[in-house]
Amino acid sequence: MRLTIFVGCLVLVAGLNAVGLVPAGLGDANPAWLVLLALVISAPLSFVLLRKQRDEMSEQISGRVAGAKDKLAANRSQEDAADDAARVS
Repeated sequence: MRLTIFVGCLVLVAGLNAVGLVPAGLGDANPAWLVLLALVISAPLSFVLLRKQRDEMSEQISGRVAGAKDKLAANRSQEDAADDAARVS
């Protein structure tokens, strides 16, 4: 999705450059100028437009981390119980 936003911005910047609304850059730096300008434009757009997907992914990851922590705590308690039983015997 982020790549799609970048490519869209790149096409838009190239089109505006062809029309003359965006400066052409310095010397032979035109392609690099257009890519950098597209990056600068696409970064805040992707931050705003992809907020929902980023929040959903964050919830999935935090759920997995919580599950892993619960499993680790359960394993530790089993080991502690087995160790205590072995020491009592």
